[in-house]
Amino acid sequence: MSTRKSERIMNLAICLLMARRFIEKSQIRQVVEGYHDLSDAAFERTFERDKDELRAMGVPVETGSNNPLFPDEVGYRIRRKDFELPAIEFTSAETAALGLAASVWESATQAEQAVTALAKLRAAGVDPDPGRLAGLAPSIGAREPAFASIWSATIDRATIRFSYRGQPRRVQPWAMTYRRGNWYLLGHDVDKQAPRMFKVSRVDAAADRVGRVGGYRVPDLDLEAAWASLEPRRPDTEAVLAIRAGRAPDLRRRGRPVDAKQDVPAGYEPFAVSYARAADMVGEICAHGADVLVLAPQHLRKSVITELTATAGRAS
Repeated sequence: MSTRKSERIMNLAICLLMARRFIEKSQIRQVVEGYHDLSDAAFERTFERDKDELRAMGVPVETGSNNPLFPDEVGYRIRRKDFELPAIEFTSAETAALGLAASVWESATQAEQAVTALAKLRAAGVDPDPGRLAGLAPSIGAREPAFASIWSATIDRATIRFSYRGQPRRVQPWAMTYRRGNWYLLGHDVDKQAPRMFKVSRVDAAADRVGRVGGYRVPDLDLEAAWASLEPRRPDTEAVLAIRAGRAPDLRRRGRPVDAKQDVPAGYEPFAVSYARAADMVGEICAHGADVLVLAPQHLRKSVITELTATAGRAS
């Protein structure tokens, strides 16, 4: 997927997510960057494809009318409760959606476009709700040079070629995940004729496509077993965390519900989560902000408070 197309689809998602009511197609054309210069026929084709792309990534674009007397006046929206993902194991499509949000939202250009979209929505007579954008704010990043090319090939099921620690590899990408601060690719190594896991940061440069779109079938995978291999075999210690309901799915999946000895704030649930290195755990917890609180051990709690205080100081 090209950068221009990715930005246009993200702009469409922002527009539909911020709206409190259904937005008609004519208003969407005025508001969303990327539709302005298209002819009527080109806009219709592009808009329909973009809606299909969003739905394929698991974003529920709802169709309806604001006026029960004129049901033919069709509009579109994304309801926040349908958009937000529950605490479940991510499929490859859901992981791709997170990767797209992380890579696009972190750019200053996209942030500026979001502000512009708010102004255009108001000018078009739509009452936007900026708070709905919270569902798009990622807590993970995608800065590896090869991420975009590998992610795109994973979605398109296209064989890729890249240099991994100086060694050439040909891979059919199956799925990607973000674990312990790093992106990983699970795929079929064509030359070795076996499944392999690759740390994306160790790919030397952007991957090249050497196969056509849809050139292979992704087998039924035990993704949880594959991703579990990335976790430490013998954790050194265990943290008791209070996690806000519906938040931090990565920590929830790694942990288990417990009965905390301390008082847990309303709206939070206690989980015991194993970890090997305190520095890695501090970074993971801080990335979730106020959605994750450390109940124990105390040294980890103090480290998190110190890190957040230092971050706040740098931002002020």
